[in-house]
Amino acid sequence: MSHASFYAPDNGPYLETYLSILGRSIQFVKNENGKFQGTVMVTMLFKQNDSIKNFRKYDLQTVEIDDTTHINFILFDQQRIALHSGKFDLQLELADKNRQMQAFKASDVVTLNFGNKTISVSDIELVESFSKATETSLMAKSGYDFIPYQDFYYPQSVNKIMFYTEIYNTAVVLGTEAQYVIAMSVQSVETGKPVENFFRIKRETADQVNVVFSEFDISTLPTGKYNLVISARDKENKELASQSIYFQRSNPGVKYNTTTLQDIFIANSFVAKINRPDTLREYIRMCQPIAGANEKLFINYNIIAGNLLTLQQFFLNFWMQRNPADPEGEWLKYYNIVLGVEQEFASTNKKGYETDRGRVYLQYGPPNQRIIEPYTPTTLPYEIWQYYIFDKQTDLKFVFYTPDRSINDYILAHSNAIGELKNVNWQYEIRGMRSPQDTDNQLYKNAFEIDQFGEHSGEFFNNPW
Repeated sequence: MSHASFYAPDNGPYLETYLSILGRSIQFVKNENGKFQGTVMVTMLFKQNDSIKNFRKYDLQTVEIDDTTHINFILFDQQRIALHSGKFDLQLELADKNRQMQAFKASDVVTLNFGNKTISVSDIELVESFSKATETSLMAKSGYDFIPYQDFYYPQSVNKIMFYTEIYNTAVVLGTEAQYVIAMSVQSVETGKPVENFFRIKRETADQVNVVFSEFDISTLPTGKYNLVISARDKENKELASQSIYFQRSNPGVKYNTTTLQDIFIANSFVAKINRPDTLREYIRMCQPIAGANEKLFINYNIIAGNLLTLQQFFLNFWMQRNPADPEGEWLKYYNIVLGVEQEFASTNKKGYETDRGRVYLQYGPPNQRIIEPYTPTTLPYEIWQYYIFDKQTDLKFVFYTPDRSINDYILAHSNAIGELKNVNWQYEIRGMRSPQDTDNQLYKNAFEIDQFGEHSGEFFNNPW
């Protein structure tokens, strides 16, 4: 399930929810027509401080089919829910009407932030396909029926990213017929900078609602983590409002173009003094936790084969991208942090920056809160880290655990940060189980209740302070 918030000038804010369910995961039974059909009972609650502000409760039925041996379709549902601006706890529950089993439950936080006198940008809806709308429906916006792209992962087989968003109240703030610019870019999560050749601007006339429906060709976009960013800017290039959405790209066919380094001159730079290839390779590996997607291509594919000059050019360019005025000072500051990470997080078989805790520390900085739990009667040793704010994200949390504390290698089990591993079963994992059904492990067989025998992982995660 995913969602996107929009604003209707005449009616106020609303949320679109997009729910996809694998057909083969549903129990089919014969109906009165002699056909097979499945039914999922859906409940969505939108709460603020335990008060329900809106809800949906309905039966979602599949199409009728004659044969259940080859079910290969996806059951899709879209809803529009009117909500006022604010922050809501979304609670989702799905139950198979024809199967006696525990309902699936999930939760999320939904924020709507719209007004009638300020410029704002709706959420960005990723689009799989579209067609001309022939009638009014929940799928229709701006004259088109949109089928949302129900994932944040773009495999090599998908060569474009299509997206839809709306910009509100530019005429109110800038004046009717005023001109402004809409900037669209694909930015590296690690560096926060637009990827070369993935930046576009569109001149627009101010209106009550301006629609942005566009696409990027991502056939040459390297494997990595990205943000698609849409911003409205005035004539002085000042940002008026912006919105972004995270996505991942897998594109192993794209290689790093080393010819782009030919214009990097290392003479009289600090890098010229680093003339041992093995030392330089190790320094470059240390940079991987903060490297952008294109830089990771070099590290993964060119670090061994590259000659000394190429390695030096890459290393100098890496730090010039982060501090053109003082690349050496920026490197030394980072290197000192790496040394500290090595002391605290190195394991028996990994260097500090190679461990999950070390990588997170280098990428996000020291956590604001760090809860360290040794063995309890029901859990493996684990840690919960919290960051109050990072970039535009707030209340980030990371859960690490280790099957063997003696090696000091803690594995990332779950995080709510964009682009990180999300695992709804993380509390079972830190108990030595993969899921609620994995009850073969005798040591943890009866340890299902949260807070049982002094186990407080759920409390620590939700209220770490």
